[in-house]
Amino acid sequence: MKKKTIKLTSLMTLCSVLLAGCGMTTNTDTENSTAAINEGGVVNIYCWNDEFKGIYEKYAADIAKQHGVDVNFVIITSDNNAYQTNLDEALADQDEAIDDDKVDLFMIEADYAGKYVKSDVSLDVKKDIGLTDDDMSAQYQYTKDIVSDDGKLKGTTWQATPGLFAYRRSIAKQVLGTDDPDEVQKKLGTWSDFDNVAAQMHDAGYYMLSGYDDSYRTFSNNVSGKWVQDGKIVIDPSIQKWIDQTKDYSEKGYNNRTTLWSPQWSVDQGPDGNVFGFFYSTWGINFTLMGNSLADSNAPAEAGNGIYGDYAVCEGPQAYYWGGTWICAAKGTDNVPFIHDLMYRLTCEADTMKQITLDTQDYTNNQTAMEEIAGSDYSSDFLGGQNHIALFAEAAKKIDMSNICDYDKDCNEQIQKAFHPYFEGDISYDEAMEDFYNRMKKLDPELTH
Repeated sequence: MKKKTIKLTSLMTLCSVLLAGCGMTTNTDTENSTAAINEGGVVNIYCWNDEFKGIYEKYAADIAKQHGVDVNFVIITSDNNAYQTNLDEALADQDEAIDDDKVDLFMIEADYAGKYVKSDVSLDVKKDIGLTDDDMSAQYQYTKDIVSDDGKLKGTTWQATPGLFAYRRSIAKQVLGTDDPDEVQKKLGTWSDFDNVAAQMHDAGYYMLSGYDDSYRTFSNNVSGKWVQDGKIVIDPSIQKWIDQTKDYSEKGYNNRTTLWSPQWSVDQGPDGNVFGFFYSTWGINFTLMGNSLADSNAPAEAGNGIYGDYAVCEGPQAYYWGGTWICAAKGTDNVPFIHDLMYRLTCEADTMKQITLDTQDYTNNQTAMEEIAGSDYSSDFLGGQNHIALFAEAAKKIDMSNICDYDKDCNEQIQKAFHPYFEGDISYDEAMEDFYNRMKKLDPELTH
């Protein structure tokens, strides 16, 4: 493949990295000591949806022009594990692929981060890419912990994803006598309080939650130990509490018996819904809940369209996080200079991250920028004028990643699938648990229980 030779003054702090890793030759005769670097002409970025593509195009597309490269997004759905399967195949062929076909960047989620973080398919963003501790000093520590292994940092992210409880203001006023987030929080501060309000909602003709999976992440992110310990699957007391509560809610009619992402679950969030609230992290509020709240998705998202403006958020009974996307650089990439500048722009540059939040209402991975917005007069029309960033800023400080493990994705997905029939009343608890273990045996036969 033909290489492009470019001048990069922005990478002068990376001289030692690039000399070692990119075959850089310095031009010591020039006054500013700029560097000539061979850089590939195509940057291939693997994703499972178009979220990162949108962020890139709005906030970082100019970097491609600076480097003289074409950016190609390879978007593969995550359904039936298709994204990971195709990514793994591409990474396995990395050494044999022509330069234009090599994977340069790929996205990962927290639930399966360990698979790529502990592998040599991903580069160290400090040693190999050149981001410094100072560059990333304002990032939330948990976002680094998820992608760290043996002293290496194998990814970085523009997002932080603390979770809150989003509720309908109109229903809160009718049933609880107030829609004020501070007052509503007082009524939902513990799981016992939450259960009491669920009973009140039922008596008033509303569901507390939409379905079986809505509260799951609030429990799974507060476990006391890892899913797998010494090769054995362990059902944590917090997971057991989710099972018990969800069965109770299903039998008492406190939920609408939906499953996550199902059509009825989406309807429940809109003007025809009869559900009090939903557990959502940062991305869910602006990317999912807002859209589902509209009566006309083709009309502007504003007051008067469906129940836009009728939601508010509070912390709920427990702090938690849900989701997030990390950017990883693939071993074998020939576009390290581009990757450095992209990662710096989107995950280290405070002004950019602040603007992403102001534009999208998403919560970004820069504590300084987020606390600035939290302390300002910023407000969300969708949330009835509430500054939800202030609540997210407090919730983010409480996130604990000490109990994540490499099997989280499989365990989290399969425990929910196995227990849906139990919540429906079609099988017994023991049958559901046996189904869970059988599902895990197929996916991870090395595990015991």
